[in-house]
Amino acid sequence: MDAFLASRVLTKDDDWADAIGRAVSMQAAADDVVRAVVQQARQNGATWQVIGDALGVSRQAAFQRYGKPIDPRTGEPMNTTPLPGAAELAASVIGDLASGQWARVTEQFDPAMRDGLSEDALAAAWAQIVGLSGALEGRGESEVTRAGDVTITNTPLSFEAGDYTARIAFRDDRAIAGLHILEGQAP
Repeated sequence: MDAFLASRVLTKDDDWADAIGRAVSMQAAADDVVRAVVQQARQNGATWQVIGDALGVSRQAAFQRYGKPIDPRTGEPMNTTPLPGAAELAASVIGDLASGQWARVTEQFDPAMRDGLSEDALAAAWAQIVGLSGALEGRGESEVTRAGDVTITNTPLSFEAGDYTARIAFRDDRAIAGLHILEGQAP
């Protein structure tokens, strides 16, 4: 049903809720069909490049959405489900950085991060970015992916005179395993 017809036929909230529910069900069924076809294509030797081209995305994006990576340490399929609430965790860390709450950030570090980046060094790194580009003016929506044992968030940051990406890696216990502020917006 096209949008014009839907706007003429459906008038009650319940009708719209039903129509939206049916559309979501159709979308989920279509996603299941695409997933099955991608799996068949891989079983028959199609490369991720071919699949990505067919989907209109990069081979990496196709793999991240439909691939089943195998852990080279165990030979078992890897967990590809991102940590729930990772985008909110990243927003909180970025808020703490912007407000100079260095201790609140470093308290969340895993042991390796604690050994490698002190509270003073974190403050100095943030000051360097502010010195180059001015104050943080805003942040965009985080992209969240799972890579091996960590969930990685990439959050666009807008400073007065420059754009950056906050890349924060979280362990499943919500500890920070990596924190990078990258110049420019992540691809």
